[in-house]
Amino acid sequence: MAQMKAAMAAVLVMEKEGVTQAFGVPGAAINPLYAQMRERQTIAHVLARHVEGASHMAEGYTRAKAGNIGVCIGTSGPAGTDMITGLYSAQADSIPILCITGQAPRARLHKEDFQAVDIASIAKPVTKWATTVLEPAQVPRAFQQAFHLMRSGRPGPVLIDLPFDVQMAEIEFDIETYEPLPVYKPAASRKQVEKALSMLNEAARPLIVAGGGIINADGCDLLVEFAELTGIPVIPTLMGWGSIPDDHPLMAGMCGLQTSHRYGNANMLASDFVLGIGNRWANRHTGSPEVYCKGRKFIHVDIEPTQIGRVFAPDYGIVSDAKAALALFVEVAAEWKKAGRLRDRSAWAQECQARKADLQYLRKTNYDNVPMKPQRVYQCMNNAFGKDVTYVSTIGLSQIAAAQFLHVYGPRRWINCGQAGPLGWTVPAALGVRAADPSRKLVALSGDYDFQFMLEELAVGAQFKLPYIHIVVNNSYLGLIRQSQRGFSMDYCVQLAFDNINTPDGEAARSYGVDHVKVVEGLGCKALRVHRQEEIAPAIRQAEAWMAQFHVPVVIEIMLERVTNIAMGTEIDNVVEFEELAAGKADVPTAVAMLD
Repeated sequence: MAQMKAAMAAVLVMEKEGVTQAFGVPGAAINPLYAQMRERQTIAHVLARHVEGASHMAEGYTRAKAGNIGVCIGTSGPAGTDMITGLYSAQADSIPILCITGQAPRARLHKEDFQAVDIASIAKPVTKWATTVLEPAQVPRAFQQAFHLMRSGRPGPVLIDLPFDVQMAEIEFDIETYEPLPVYKPAASRKQVEKALSMLNEAARPLIVAGGGIINADGCDLLVEFAELTGIPVIPTLMGWGSIPDDHPLMAGMCGLQTSHRYGNANMLASDFVLGIGNRWANRHTGSPEVYCKGRKFIHVDIEPTQIGRVFAPDYGIVSDAKAALALFVEVAAEWKKAGRLRDRSAWAQECQARKADLQYLRKTNYDNVPMKPQRVYQCMNNAFGKDVTYVSTIGLSQIAAAQFLHVYGPRRWINCGQAGPLGWTVPAALGVRAADPSRKLVALSGDYDFQFMLEELAVGAQFKLPYIHIVVNNSYLGLIRQSQRGFSMDYCVQLAFDNINTPDGEAARSYGVDHVKVVEGLGCKALRVHRQEEIAPAIRQAEAWMAQFHVPVVIEIMLERVTNIAMGTEIDNVVEFEELAAGKADVPTAVAMLD
């Protein structure tokens, strides 16, 4: 058998498992691994400016394409702790990424050595598996197990911690006969699917709630086929957005307290039965179970057994990979339809579709205000970017408004960290998506505060030629935090504006704080600022020209009105509309104080 350094065995296993791209920051304790990567020249590497950024790049890389597993690498101590946020984000949304950290030599682990920290213990709550490999001969098998775990069952991240001397040790390892371990995914039985379909058949107004598990499992075509066979409308969750195109006649809108459509909530409230597939019943989607569950029955299909009954007890539960379950649902539904056993859902589907066209269920977007309202910005984005665009976003009013007003027409065209929602995620995640797919039309969306958290990573896009458009909607307002502070009758320490950027001549002078255009240009990228809706489309054309010419990210900063109020509420039947509806004015409840 061949003799090699344990670090080389790790690189060879990653190659066999399909890794071609990594993101990270070299350092003393992880340099042996980097030395072997340099020798092999098989795994491309993007140098992050912050190790947390590397973890978010890996997550964006995974989310971009089915089958991808992003890899992030850092040295010992703070590099590992910096990546904890990325691991948490990946774990929360069932995204497999491999985090590799260097570590002090084994003999120094208990001596409080420089940058020696028990990163495996720190990472355990936010990973599927976190381990410090203490025996060099175990390195290849630790990596083999890591890929097996990431791909099996509910996907998720793994951390492997490698002491310096373990990486350097010589071991015997035969890579020529190496094979990845078989992936385990639970699958529904025919008996379970027939029972579920029988329950659906008894309902008068059923819905399908499509979660991110369907996208993770690459089962979106089967979802659409099943919906069309049965005629049952679909409510995608925020993480499942794009699993059915927005313009499909069975797309019934999103439901929830924030990232929802008025017609989506109305359709949910009118339903009497819900089949949830690959979803978690997250609280931003459901609100309280008392309101969400009242008057309707539920079936829950999920790959993770402990998710079933976690939020509320369904009437029937099935543990299954979403794609495997949907394949069987399609098979049985096709048989039943041929035999005339499926109930006609056309009237119910038309009722749901009618709400999508009813002005009382639509929010107004066609504002001409200057400074601009965000609703008009998203209208302009829909018009300018078309159907084949991929959006990347994280948390904040910018994300919530995006979910209310943008349109998504396919899987993996809405790439969003859902449960963790760390500020700063958007820039590095977009770079990871671009590294995974150099050809797609890619647009990131941030509020000004999210943008400021990790904007240094734009230098990565300039250095490694990872071009994309980044829309920054700037109200210098910390809108989501301010809206949440209203419940405490406060407006405290949330001002971002200071005297720096003034509006054009002829408009009232207003400060916006950080000059993002200058900062972006200082990082080697291109940027421009717009104030009016008619400037947005030309700015996008200019951005596309610059990307083609310079191959760098281009930031379009759009200056908004200072007060931004996006619809949200405490229950799906109690969403407050702060702005006009398409059908007319929406009164603001007196209990909600508007802030200047």
